[in-house]
Amino acid sequence: MNLEKVVFGFFVLLAATLNFGFFVGDIADARVHNVWELFLAVVVNAIATVLKFDRTQLGAVHLATSLVALLQLLAATSVWIWAVQVSADGLTPTHISSVVSLSGGALLANIVSVVLLVVETASFRRR
Repeated sequence: MNLEKVVFGFFVLLAATLNFGFFVGDIADARVHNVWELFLAVVVNAIATVLKFDRTQLGAVHLATSLVALLQLLAATSVWIWAVQVSADGLTPTHISSVVSLSGGALLANIVSVVLLVVETASFRRR
């Protein structure tokens, strides 16, 4: 068993599941979208992005999906912070809808990454 591949797979899957956990729920209800889960999704996606630096074509696609997910989650986090810290109205249903929509885009990128990981694993031949 290759520990490097285990760690890589772990962070790819953890990034997707944290993102999914934040995304699920009523799109306009902030009570069902935990800010700490969003924070952890950003951190784990950042770690997964660093782990995806590879010189192969598949590695480049893995990195691209991770960068997309990370940018979407950073945008979602920025909207949340702006709504809570700057906006006079606070975190409104409109703000949380934007945050959840952005995390949905990140979730799609994470799903693509998981599919790539499964395809890569399934096509691996023992030597």
